[in-house]
Amino acid sequence: MADLRAFCRDRSIGPDQLWGWPTERLCQALGWPSHCQCDVHRYRCEQGAAPDLEVPNCVLLPGDPAWPSCLDEADPPPAGLFVQGARSLLRHLNAREAIAVVGTRSASEHGLAMAEELGRALAEAGWPVLSGLAEGIDAAAHRGCLARNGVPIAVLGTPLDRVYPTHHRSLQQQVGEQGLLLSTTRSGCRVHPGHFAARNRWLVTFAKALVVVECPQRSGALISAGWASQMDCPLWVVPGDARRWSCRGSNALLRDRATALIHPEDLLRCLGDGPLKSDDSRLMSRKLLGAIGTGASLDQLVHRLQCSPAELAPQLLALECQGELLCESGLHWRKRRP
Repeated sequence: MADLRAFCRDRSIGPDQLWGWPTERLCQALGWPSHCQCDVHRYRCEQGAAPDLEVPNCVLLPGDPAWPSCLDEADPPPAGLFVQGARSLLRHLNAREAIAVVGTRSASEHGLAMAEELGRALAEAGWPVLSGLAEGIDAAAHRGCLARNGVPIAVLGTPLDRVYPTHHRSLQQQVGEQGLLLSTTRSGCRVHPGHFAARNRWLVTFAKALVVVECPQRSGALISAGWASQMDCPLWVVPGDARRWSCRGSNALLRDRATALIHPEDLLRCLGDGPLKSDDSRLMSRKLLGAIGTGASLDQLVHRLQCSPAELAPQLLALECQGELLCESGLHWRKRRP
């Protein structure tokens, strides 16, 4: 939306005036890709002659400076991206600097333990942990990442304002506060199975590598594995019990083309350190955001992080300038809501 706002400001016109422009002229003037024309036309038909043109600040459209251009390689790409959390992480997604961990909702104890161990190991190595926040393997990977104060990124199959499954409310909130939540579905939109299938595609689009921990013969994780093959994304699979139904799909991937992952160190030896590992300021920023939680004073932060005010002040100022934090009276800090 940044280019639309700038366009209107520079010409002293409002979005309501642009509504009457032909779709082709509008997209050309704003520099939007041609594939947006159909979406704009459909939106106009849905909204009618007197549309509600208020768009949430958390929406990114193609052409926005923060839009991950890797999405444009898909055919077709998503019409928009709804984001909540640390938008600075979008650059890592665009560069495919995250590791996707996926698997079945009905996982074995072994699968859950491996997913959580992967999440912890990847976080410690400085890799953002990407998953779908579903029950089972996805949730375990993100819990492991959170336990090591890492950076979890979730691509949802639902709008951002909906939690599925409902008992993941706390987990989804933690991921949004410590990392990033993404969805291609706008609030209020009815959810259907196609949204979850598309989610599997975007996970791979953002990933440097895909790890399938455990999945049966009919699973969304296998859809992700198929996209990984098409996109030349390295595929790793954790071997499972050959007699267990929930491992048959993932074990079949090992037979076909995937690399076996016996221990997280196998993967980390291949990947090396992640993009967040070597930057101490980013690590401090993540710890600081985690310590702030729903809000904290400077004294509270000094106590929680065992740092001096002089050490914290530059980090707090930098996060405020980046739009991540708000400073309120009494040197009380809270996270800026999207």
